[in-house]
Amino acid sequence: MRWTDRLERRSNPERTDHDTLGNRAMTTQPGILAIFHQCRPGREAEFEAWYQGEHLIERLSVPGFLFGRRYKGMAGTAGYFCFYLVETPAVLTSKPYLERLDNPTPMTRKMMAEVFVGMNRTVCARLSRGGRFRGAFAAIARFNQRQDDAALSDALEKFTGDLAVAGGEIWVAVDAAGMPVSQEERLRGGDNKIAGALMIETLYEHDAEAVVAQLKKQFPQADIGLFQSLCEIGRGDL
Repeated sequence: MRWTDRLERRSNPERTDHDTLGNRAMTTQPGILAIFHQCRPGREAEFEAWYQGEHLIERLSVPGFLFGRRYKGMAGTAGYFCFYLVETPAVLTSKPYLERLDNPTPMTRKMMAEVFVGMNRTVCARLSRGGRFRGAFAAIARFNQRQDDAALSDALEKFTGDLAVAGGEIWVAVDAAGMPVSQEERLRGGDNKIAGALMIETLYEHDAEAVVAQLKKQFPQADIGLFQSLCEIGRGDL
């Protein structure tokens, strides 16, 4: 669903849980903001200066944001990936966060309008997590249609049973029908969405490549990518 399909539904951006977030109960599951995009060629230095000098710190200062992590595509995967862990998906429709989205800084306005390309941004619930660690590499299967939860859970359990895997998570998109269209999204020209994702992290690149190969066999309709971690920030780092 793109932003133009949601313009008529922006009646009350402060609604949360079942009213705003659709059929999935959001009160107990952690929330994930999953972002995939590319950077306009030749603007990489500006992009990095903004991300590292302003954006990550600004986002983690929003109440309910717990953790953020950046990645860069590798081995044939184009672009960048970033995700934020929040207390619940309702944080991502909260008044403080929406006010931030609707009042972007001058640098953010420039990035959204001129530098971000192919934005895919989805509010998700973290359905499940396996393993205790974060890895240096992430193999990610992105789905355009809702998958069977049991099949994803079985895959997560299998992957995280291997000591080469640091951890993994299943993300399921929250219904976007009632979510507001922010000023930042308008500047980008609208965002695409995923229906969900399975992320598996490893310590070493060759193990992540092996996970990618297995994901391609098990989920042939998914968009499979390999990413390397760039940095991370938590609330305790501010």
